[in-house]
Amino acid sequence: MRMKIMMGGALLAALSLNAFAEDKALAPAHAAISVMQSGEVSFSKDVMPILQDYCVSCHHPSPTSKGFAKSGLDLTSYEGLMKGTKFGKVVVPGDSQASTFTKLLTGTNKGLKMPMGLNASGTLDRQYILTLRKWVKQGAKNN
Repeated sequence: MRMKIMMGGALLAALSLNAFAEDKALAPAHAAISVMQSGEVSFSKDVMPILQDYCVSCHHPSPTSKGFAKSGLDLTSYEGLMKGTKFGKVVVPGDSQASTFTKLLTGTNKGLKMPMGLNASGTLDRQYILTLRKWVKQGAKNN
């Protein structure tokens, strides 16, 4: 009986910690949901934080930056993103369907999906993708 009580307590503690971790993990997605419900997406407040968290580690001007070395795409600034790659522009303001930037997030650009090796599904959280697509659709402003 004592063993059952101890195991039950350990299980409750584990579930409590897991619930806390899930709440914390979902916090950014909730912020992205509020962006989707509000009006204009801000580059500095909504887009740049996503790029900094998931993209800049590979796409910054440096000899050790794999993404920058392969493509020339610098995601450390609005100007770098809008300049595009050594192959051409990646953002078509107002057209998220034609923008390589958003195609790469969903894997619809020759099967290549960014960010590389992010997680098991190999993609950003859906809310982040929706936020980035909405920003492009709204004209990809530097706001």
